[in-house]
Amino acid sequence: MLKFIKHHMTGIEGIEIYPIISLLIFFLFFTVLFWWVFSSKKEYLDKVSQIPFGDQNSTQTYKNKNHEN
Repeated sequence: MLKFIKHHMTGIEGIEIYPIISLLIFFLFFTVLFWWVFSSKKEYLDKVSQIPFGDQNSTQTYKNKNHEN
């Protein structure tokens, strides 16, 4: 199977750029994510981290406010 794929890949012009582009996208995504995590305000992260533990009333209030618009 690998020989079949490798044989067809060698016949495609300019295919060697795709692994480089994939690596750059991967690297840029995680670099931006890393930067965002360390530059975020602690108050925001604390607030967001408590969302799963919120009570039903606050969730219903949030849903009701969104449906009014």
